[in-house]
Amino acid sequence: MAKIFVADQDEDTQVPFLRGILIRSLQDSGLSFNDAYELATDIRSDLDKVPTVTTHELRQRVSDLLETRTGQDVITRYNKQKRPFAMQVEQRDGQITPFSRLEYQHRLETIGIASEEAMDVVATVHKHLVDRRIEMITSRHLGELTYRYLRQSSELGPAVAHRWLVWRDFVNSGRPLIFLIGGTAGCGKSTIATMLASRLDIVRTQSTDMLREVMRTMVSEQLLPVLHQSSFTAWNALPGQPSAIDKVPESLLIHGYRTQADLLSVAIQAVIQRGLRERVSLILEGVHIHPAYIEKLEADGDAIVIPVMIGVIKRKQLQRRIRGRGSDIPQRRAERYLKHFDEIWHLQSYLLSEADRANIPIVVNNDRDKVFREIMRITIETLAQDFDSTPQAVFA
Repeated sequence: MAKIFVADQDEDTQVPFLRGILIRSLQDSGLSFNDAYELATDIRSDLDKVPTVTTHELRQRVSDLLETRTGQDVITRYNKQKRPFAMQVEQRDGQITPFSRLEYQHRLETIGIASEEAMDVVATVHKHLVDRRIEMITSRHLGELTYRYLRQSSELGPAVAHRWLVWRDFVNSGRPLIFLIGGTAGCGKSTIATMLASRLDIVRTQSTDMLREVMRTMVSEQLLPVLHQSSFTAWNALPGQPSAIDKVPESLLIHGYRTQADLLSVAIQAVIQRGLRERVSLILEGVHIHPAYIEKLEADGDAIVIPVMIGVIKRKQLQRRIRGRGSDIPQRRAERYLKHFDEIWHLQSYLLSEADRANIPIVVNNDRDKVFREIMRITIETLAQDFDSTPQAVFA
């Protein structure tokens, strides 16, 4: 559907037609959301035939349609409204985009505040712009305005405002961000990685399971049998081991896992180095993100590497999550994971202990929104270690 512009002849400007703004205007006139949505959709379809419409023509089209569907009181309230306007944001590269309250709320959530807190800040900033009839604002001015309101907030205050400052400075720098998310089967690594990618607009994500699958097609099971096992059963492919043991010794379980993780370390390193060369952000997740490997990782000085270990510290909760995998994604065969649950549980204990030893942040996954906020706090704390700028410099 082609973009339609609304021309304001009085101010000699053009803004995109936004159905959401018309819906809110119709609701303010007394229509229900469903009726307002239906009418605005019809207007949008009708305007698809013309690339530009004046504000007067648009209001006349809406009034004519209201006459066929509603009473005079709704039409009167609509005609008494102030001229609607669409706020726009001029980005640093000169691109003009509509101001989206939801999108800006998500940006605020990246500094580790709750959705409700972000909504309150967006509402305050939006009211500031509406009260002053500001239809065009630069992204720099918008960022500075947000910083000021965050700092003045009694609930958030200077500490949160500083996080916003650090994050905006990083976003403007163009530096790559590398997330390394470890954890055992069922802890929620993939879900968290997907959320991070969506919220931060990171297009490159990779799982170590997929890397292992690719390596399996290249190397036969006869040559490297440990590669063709799961991380928690790799021990039984080690030389001289029986195919089944009633209770797997933890030392043997860890030896098998470490052997498999070492084989995958070359592929993991290749993925990371590719991202660094191309200066793109990347999310790498999987059970094979081992703390010892992270300690030896030599990252580019320009990149920010954020290692995180995800854990579910209640045994029954992890079991429920694994059962959920069977209903949501049958191919992952939850029964097999539950059969080896003791091994998975012991492997998680090992990974969490190793992460603690290596001072790698551990995030308990009880609620994915809270996990996202915690990971972003960790990220901004890392960025803040080298931050020495000022608000004037960040928003200059």
